[in-house]
Amino acid sequence: MDDRASSLTRLYERLTGDEDSRLCKDIPDAACHEQPGNFFRHLLASLGNKLADELSSARLVLPWLMGALGAPIWMVGLLVPIREAGALLPQVFVAGYIRLKSIRKGVWVTGGVIQALAALVMAVMALFGQGAWGGALVLAALVVLSLGRGLSSIATKDVLGKTISKQRRGTLMGWSGSAAGAVTLAIGAVLMLFGDRPGQLALAILLLIATLGWAINALCAARIKEEPGATQGGQSIWGSLAEGMRLLRHDRHFLHFNLARALLLSSALALPYIALLGQEQSGANLGGLGIMILVSGLAGMLASPLWGKLADRSSRKVMRDSAVLATLCCLVAASFSWLPGSWTQSIWPYALVYAVLVIAHAGVRLGRKTYVVDMAGSDKRALYVALSNTFTGLLMLVAGGLLGGVAHFLGSGGLLLVLALCALGAAASSQRLPEVEQ
Repeated sequence: MDDRASSLTRLYERLTGDEDSRLCKDIPDAACHEQPGNFFRHLLASLGNKLADELSSARLVLPWLMGALGAPIWMVGLLVPIREAGALLPQVFVAGYIRLKSIRKGVWVTGGVIQALAALVMAVMALFGQGAWGGALVLAALVVLSLGRGLSSIATKDVLGKTISKQRRGTLMGWSGSAAGAVTLAIGAVLMLFGDRPGQLALAILLLIATLGWAINALCAARIKEEPGATQGGQSIWGSLAEGMRLLRHDRHFLHFNLARALLLSSALALPYIALLGQEQSGANLGGLGIMILVSGLAGMLASPLWGKLADRSSRKVMRDSAVLATLCCLVAASFSWLPGSWTQSIWPYALVYAVLVIAHAGVRLGRKTYVVDMAGSDKRALYVALSNTFTGLLMLVAGGLLGGVAHFLGSGGLLLVLALCALGAAASSQRLPEVEQ
């Protein structure tokens, strides 16, 4: 082993707390030998992806962009459903195709390149777009970006399961979340300095950085040393869908996980409504956006490594505990609608609750990602991930429509109470899931 490889191995052991990098679970011996190097390739790829996700957020950045373009308000309401469902719905249809490939990182690279190009279009729109046509092109680019995200999502988890050992995956995702949070923190601090200045140029720069993030993601994915996997069981689109429906009917463990994950959507759905309450107090200026990005980055930086370590011990408990935290956040945010006092007219109370909910949502994401990868065997991992994501995408579309109606009649405070009940149900459902890390 040369000095560079030896240093990389020592750093890997330090970050993971692993005293012997040669001890692996659930991956081939050849992949075990490459694990320290692959760990850092995954880490950089995930850092690029998470940074790009933050800087093109449909919950924060894109609503500011649509407002700056003067796009119709109804277009803003389409951002989150397109971003989430567009990435999740198609996945079961490509699971069988991915299964036919012994080396799957190419699908991941393709998804990263697609996302980079779509973010570049958005950056151009930030500079030159106007009104309804500018907003429509942003939505079209978001559709393409979401489809690329779907490709990357399923391939990333499959390659992760082939190259990184069980009880190391949560730690990897935790460190990447922390690093991305630190960079996002710096960007939010810079935006706060802009105050009430016009923001289209700054938004274009943010989206160009997102473009770079996905380019880094694709480059690092291409450099991962992946061992050929089994190709038996590859299916057509409809074969994959039929197999997925069979799994939902007969695999009670998988069905229970998906029901818990459906209730956990409450954390994601609550974030834009809390941000919206804050936006109403600060307007569309970059100072308010900077504060929200700042607290989001700080929360992600602090939360992700902790959740990652805990997920490697018990991803079920991470799902449960983060759901309890999300319940409390929704209740506190809802109370702002009825509490008297001028302090509720500032963006800061909403920003603080938003930050805690970001921490909870980081736990939800890390917990359920680690759970599904550890639950699925290597021969079914891609299909499990794809089917779970497609199921969640359908629910996102349905829930988005229903919650819009609830918000119309009950207001944001009433809606947050409904989401608090959903999060509480998610905690109870997660508590009843079996352990998969032991």
